[in-house]
Amino acid sequence: QVQVVESGGGLVEAGGSLRLSCAVSGNTFSFKRIGWYRQTPGQQRELVATISESEPTKYGESIEGRFTISRDNGKNMVYLQMNALKPEDTAVYYCNAEWVTGTTGWVSWGQGTQVTVSS
Repeated sequence: QVQVVESGGGLVEAGGSLRLSCAVSGNTFSFKRIGWYRQTPGQQRELVATISESEPTKYGESIEGRFTISRDNGKNMVYLQMNALKPEDTAVYYCNAEWVTGTTGWVSWGQGTQVTVSS
């Protein structure tokens, strides 16, 4: 079972920055994709960013160049640097890891970390 644990959330003023961390139990380069998603009450979970050894890095449309996803394969960590935060970025942020064994796709989600941006 792959374990995914997020950290780094908190309360920040609009215009500020936060860095979220995602610890994955396993070699991050062995996963098909690792990503960050976010969710607010009553809304669907939306893509923030994904990173992969075999695909281009992808960002959600609402990110507008303010966030950067990165990885440290040596530490099995993926990070999300969030700059120029807006109140609408307030959400629970989730990290997930996707992998394939044979023809079966798997995904493991973390428990999420709350990010609150005050105006």
